[in-house]
Amino acid sequence: MSDWIDVAPEAEFGPGQARLVEADDVMIAVLNLNGEYYAFEDVCSHDGSPLLGCGLGTEKLIDGDQIICPRHGARFCIRTGAALTPPAFEPIACFPVRIANSMVQTRDDRWD
Repeated sequence: MSDWIDVAPEAEFGPGQARLVEADDVMIAVLNLNGEYYAFEDVCSHDGSPLLGCGLGTEKLIDGDQIICPRHGARFCIRTGAALTPPAFEPIACFPVRIANSMVQTRDDRWD
């Protein structure tokens, strides 16, 4: 079973904020979307480019509960990972998030 990775203290991770963490060579984006935490692999399923890791601010990449790929404009649902618009047709991987001892944590559970 994969280990839980500390993302940030819950008190320092407000609504609208995002963090990137690495888990076994996989970049995971974690977002606080209106007080709910979501995590997904930070890679566009269309061409493999980073989403949040591209260097742009969340104000340019997040639209409601969607993340927009900065290269070709594909949109993904932050809550489910579903591909919502072309050129992406495959979803992005989503991961569990929990709060443990006031710390936001995630893990890549695909191989458990």
